[in-house]
Amino acid sequence: MTFSVSVVIPAHNAARTLAACLDSVYAQTHPPHQVIVVDDGSADATARIAEGYRHPAGGPPCTLVRQWPNRGVSAARNAGIAGATGDVVFFLDSDEALTPDSVANALEILEKDPECGCVHGVIAPAPLFDDGPVERYRVLHAYWWRARGAGVVETAFFAQAAVRREVFERIGGFDESLRDSEDLELSDRLAPHYRIVLTERVMAYHDEVDRLGPLLAETYRRALVLVPALASARRGGRRNLTANSPASVAAAAFTLAALPLARRRPLLPAAGVAAFCAANAGLLRFAARQHGAAFVPYAAGVHFLVIGSLLTGAGAGALRMLLPGGGAARRRTAEQRAAGARTAERRTAGERP
Repeated sequence: MTFSVSVVIPAHNAARTLAACLDSVYAQTHPPHQVIVVDDGSADATARIAEGYRHPAGGPPCTLVRQWPNRGVSAARNAGIAGATGDVVFFLDSDEALTPDSVANALEILEKDPECGCVHGVIAPAPLFDDGPVERYRVLHAYWWRARGAGVVETAFFAQAAVRREVFERIGGFDESLRDSEDLELSDRLAPHYRIVLTERVMAYHDEVDRLGPLLAETYRRALVLVPALASARRGGRRNLTANSPASVAAAAFTLAALPLARRRPLLPAAGVAAFCAANAGLLRFAARQHGAAFVPYAAGVHFLVIGSLLTGAGAGALRMLLPGGGAARRRTAEQRAAGARTAERRTAGERP
């Protein structure tokens, strides 16, 4: 069986990267059946760039779907699903560019395993556009932890992912009430019914954040919902893919806790730093292979700050759950997510041609 593929690209203010993204789609060894760009309330040239691919060489015209105002990646992906006619929907974020065999490799895995509903890939260890050491660290770490988890998994990330269209007919689409952790929420509904495969054979170059402040702020913001997400997965008997090992997180937490004692007991934070480096030895060796030994101290320092931001965000999120009214807020959030999932299901089932 040869699958037809609809590539869905959600885009918001993606003028910097969209052409590279689309060029990579049209360069695939397995040509797409359909290419859809969903312009999610962009204020830049995103729409104009997509319209420039109406008559591409060797591929279908790019279909532009516009929604205003900005509604978030979940709504954008659902709009793409609604317009998709292929047997498989291949999601690709607008700030990524696929390696040429990615679509073909994903389809091969789906064809060989009828129980597999989703194949997703890894971030390349080099950035799409190299804007400095923060970005180099970011994509290197993203590649490292995903590649280590390759195989059958219980979590899907949809930045570069092939999903059978029938999956959405069964479980509905993305929860439009979520602008973060939408991947984990859909994975919770996907994993009980279909196998999920993570593979290095699907790979994309990513244009990542290139400044330390925004990186730490993004990590903190995403970590605010980490504790509820992990709790939900545990209740369902599933294990989420995690970017950092428990030993690494524990060593960072110990070091941060020991810092106030540094003047009186300097060996404590030193021991924490040593334990942190030991817990991340594989990542740091990989950093040395990719960028040389001089890059290792920098990568270790940024990685420590990132995990510190993660711990701070997760702690703040857990505290919110424990504060008075936290239970009611959780119930409202659960109700909103259920409503969002029902809306997504109606959209993907009813609006598709």
